[in-house]
Amino acid sequence: MSTPVVKIENLVKRYKELIALDHFSLEIEEGEVFGLLGPNGSGKTTTINCLLSLLSYDKGNIEIFGSKMTPNNYEVKNNIGVVMQNVAVFDELTVYENIDYFCGLYVFDKAERKKLVEEAIEFVGLGEFRKFYPKKLSGGLLRRLNIACGIAHKPKLIIFDEPTVAVDPQSRNKILEGIEKLNKDGATVIYTSHYMEEVEQICTRIAIMDKGKCRAIGTNAELRKLIHNTETVTVEIAKPSDDDMSEISNLPHVYETEYSDGKLVVKYSGGKHNLIRLMNLLSEKQYSMGRVFSELPTLNDVFLEITGTALRDSEQ
Repeated sequence: MSTPVVKIENLVKRYKELIALDHFSLEIEEGEVFGLLGPNGSGKTTTINCLLSLLSYDKGNIEIFGSKMTPNNYEVKNNIGVVMQNVAVFDELTVYENIDYFCGLYVFDKAERKKLVEEAIEFVGLGEFRKFYPKKLSGGLLRRLNIACGIAHKPKLIIFDEPTVAVDPQSRNKILEGIEKLNKDGATVIYTSHYMEEVEQICTRIAIMDKGKCRAIGTNAELRKLIHNTETVTVEIAKPSDDDMSEISNLPHVYETEYSDGKLVVKYSGGKHNLIRLMNLLSEKQYSMGRVFSELPTLNDVFLEITGTALRDSEQ
């Protein structure tokens, strides 16, 4: 069995009375795009800072590439790239000079570094902006520069912490395509985001954190199987009578019904042909219906049921 790229065992981190990480454990295999999700205050940032040995912890063990992670383990650190949420570049340096500086922290040979910098510029699509200073770049281009600075040295493990915050859709797509390309080229990726559709799009496996613990872990499909809801049917319709609402609630596999703003919402747990049964009943009652649609549970539904809050709500 191969050694995990990242192995975290029983990690405990306290800030006085606050327990930020409560015996948190996690393994990430080589080649994964691993999504790390959680509400604000769940322990994601603390986990990343401990992982990078930027923060000490009270108990536990962290290994990266099979080696214990310590502040002085530069051999391991040379194989890690970090793209944090807050853009970290020098305003006094051009695009090229910024990437060259950060790449130079790992690669000392000038010829090799020049090659890597050029590859990074091409990778993020900043060729025509190489002589621009950061203040002249749009938010999306600045994010791309931030990524180039973090990946120019060709790290084997790359941590992306909210890399698409406040960028336009075109830049977001470019960033996500770039992450997928890095993964195909051999990098293992840890990815955090408040945009659930991004996580669903690119992550091979996902962990949901809350209150310093790992509450659930698995593929997108595996996580959806953990929750009560398996299907939600929405019907645009005049408000059913109380008796009819009671009859709808008693249909097989229905566990929740709600009517508001001209829409009947029926939630199911298990079962087949749920939509057909509901349509037959409403037709028998001679209700006139507008749009009807059935939805399978989303990753956000999983997150909501496990943590008690929607991911984007946790940003507030």
